[in-house]
Amino acid sequence: MTGDNLVSAYVSDAERDAEASVRPRRLAEFIAQERVRDQLDLLLQGALRRGSPPDHILLSGPPGLGKTSLANIVAAELGTSIRVTSGPAIERSGDLAAILTSLGEGDVLFIDEVHRIARPAEELLYSAMEDFRVDVVVGKGPGATAIPLDVEPFTLVGATTRAGLLTGPMRDRFGFVAHLDFYSPADLETLLNRSARILGVPITADGAAEISGRARGTPRIANRLLRRVRDFAEVRADGVVTRETAQAALTVYDVDALGLDRLDRAVLTALVDLFRGGPVGLSTLAVAVGEQPDTVEEVCEPFLVRAGLLARTPRGRVATEAAWRHLGRTPPNGTFGLDTPPARDLFSVEPDQP
Repeated sequence: MTGDNLVSAYVSDAERDAEASVRPRRLAEFIAQERVRDQLDLLLQGALRRGSPPDHILLSGPPGLGKTSLANIVAAELGTSIRVTSGPAIERSGDLAAILTSLGEGDVLFIDEVHRIARPAEELLYSAMEDFRVDVVVGKGPGATAIPLDVEPFTLVGATTRAGLLTGPMRDRFGFVAHLDFYSPADLETLLNRSARILGVPITADGAAEISGRARGTPRIANRLLRRVRDFAEVRADGVVTRETAQAALTVYDVDALGLDRLDRAVLTALVDLFRGGPVGLSTLAVAVGEQPDTVEEVCEPFLVRAGLLARTPRGRVATEAAWRHLGRTPPNGTFGLDTPPARDLFSVEPDQP
C-alpha cells in the first residue's frame, strides 16, 4: 500500500472489510458529532414510540466521516434490516423498482452517493418516498401502461459527499438532513484507542496523539494509519505503538507531520518550484505532477485548501505562505496575502454542524 492510499478517504473493496471490524454498532458507540447524534437519537426514539418508520434521512459530508456507519446504526437502533446500494449502481428505474418492492415493512434502504442516481430512477424514488408507491411502465410508445405497485413503509438513508449536486425535489423529500464535520484531534485519539482495543494493538497516549495529528480529521484515515503503524511496530519494533514508532512508521509510508502524502507534496512542490507559487491552471498542474486533473482536484485539493496550503483563485491555483514554509522554502516578498493557520489547528476549532 502506498502513501497515497493511506491518506485518501476514498475506500477500496479490500479496505472496506478491514474497516468493518472497528465500526460502531450502536449510536452510543459513535464518537464525536454530538449534535448529529443527539438529533438522530430524538428522531429514532420518536419513531420507535409511535411504532412507525422515521422520516427519510440525508447524511452529507466528506468521505470517511461515518455516513455508512450511521446508516447501519439507524437499522440497528430500529431493529430492522438494511439494504445497501449506491447511486451509480442504479442506472434504470427498473433497477430501483426491484429494490423497493423487495423491502420489508420498516426496512432501511441505504443509498451511498445518492446524488449520482440516474434521473429516471430519481423521479421514481419521489413517489416511493412520499406515498410508498412506484409506477412501473410496461411497454413502449402509445401502448405503454403504468402499473402502480405498493411499497412497504421504509426509511431511506441517503449519503452524499456533494450535497450541492442534489436536486431540489430530492432534497425536499428528506425529513432529516445532517452534515458531518471533520473530527478534532482529541476525538480521533478517543477513536484510535477504541480501535486499538478492538484490534488488540498496544498503544500509548502519545502514539495515538501522533497518529491523530496526521489523520486529516478523518476517522477512516486514522484507522488506516493505525493498521499500518501496527504492522511496523510488530515487524521492526516491540509491538507497542508509541510516538517514536508512529513517527518512524509514517515516515516509511510517506505521511508527513501534517498528514500530507507524496502526491500532496508533489502538488505543492510543483506550485512553488516550477510556477513560483502560481497562479496556475488545474490541467497544467496535473501534467506537472503526472496525474489526472480529477485526481488532483478531488483527492489532493480539498485537504490542501482546508489546511491553508493552497488557494483556488479565478486565475488558478496558488500556494500560500504556509505552503512555502511547510516545504522549507522562503516565500517571496509580498506573498499573496493567503497565510492561514496550520492544519493541526484547523480541525480543533470547527464545531459540529446540524
